[in-house]
Amino acid sequence: MTHSFSPAKSRLISAFSGPAKGSPPIWLMRQAGRYLAEYRKVRTEAGSFLDLCYTPKLAMEVALQPLRRFDLDAAILFSDILVIPDGLGQTVRFDEGVGPVLMRLEKTGDFARLSLGRMERHLEPVYETVSLLRDALPAETALIGFSGAPWTLATYMMEGRSSREFQIAKYWAYARPDDFDRLIGVLVEAVALHLSAQVKAGANVLQIFDTWAGVFDDWGFSNWVEKPIAAVIRKVRAKHPEIPILVFARGAGQHLDGLAARIDADGLALDWAVPLAWGRDVLQKQTLIQGNLDPGLLRLGGVAMERAVSAIVDGWRKGRFIFNLGHGILPDTPPQHVEAMVRLIRSEACVTT
Repeated sequence: MTHSFSPAKSRLISAFSGPAKGSPPIWLMRQAGRYLAEYRKVRTEAGSFLDLCYTPKLAMEVALQPLRRFDLDAAILFSDILVIPDGLGQTVRFDEGVGPVLMRLEKTGDFARLSLGRMERHLEPVYETVSLLRDALPAETALIGFSGAPWTLATYMMEGRSSREFQIAKYWAYARPDDFDRLIGVLVEAVALHLSAQVKAGANVLQIFDTWAGVFDDWGFSNWVEKPIAAVIRKVRAKHPEIPILVFARGAGQHLDGLAARIDADGLALDWAVPLAWGRDVLQKQTLIQGNLDPGLLRLGGVAMERAVSAIVDGWRKGRFIFNLGHGILPDTPPQHVEAMVRLIRSEACVTT
């Protein structure tokens, strides 16, 4: 299928080549979601959260909603990182007030029941959403596809839900690394297949989310964050060498130094704890950087938000840079704060050319 995207017109794609002329490109993690009244209406209509993810017309609608309100340079597929374990055959549900709940993987025999063939069939509605979105977007608006990284996916699959200490997943990672590597190997294949299918359907940029990358020492980070992501990127590039790939290794700190080169990423998304000066003087000399406003400041709005936004733009605008948050928009964020933030970034008061 031929899609309407024009890379030459895309501010987001241009950012990978050099500094923007004028204001930086903008998109926001979780830019479609509960903070928008129109999203909540569609979410109610869909029934369950997963039903929304697997209903292409509704998923397309919620992905387009923030672009109708705000001057953003990209849409991102509306989905969830846990469609991969769901597609592989692990039971996944989202409980109100609790979040994701999965039937835990408890033994190596459970790994053998995970099916890549089932995943590809099960996730066909997600790829249909990508195709519908690409055809609905203007030629200059990039479409971002995404996936969770193998380590982060493994934590949910072994813990059964979100965790703070990751006792079960870390036990396998450190005490049974050969067995754990079997699961990571399946997830490397699954993530690469999922990302490649999104590109084939019309995605123009990819982002890999390793939300729990910051929980490891050096050995753990190298083996369970870096190496699996590098393997995913190799597989995706073998099929789609032209697609820019961003990696969000949340909480990785100084492990970010040199990471883009080690994993062959085109850019790093940074959480809000990354100092602006270090981001500029170290990371931005190595790769494109994306981020990194504290979502709590966006929720707060006002002078504190404006000061932080201006500092980020002023600090990073001379290099390769995409404005974003340091994590996703919080559900109780007033939409008018997002509007004010985008207006500030686009304004001459914030940008000196």
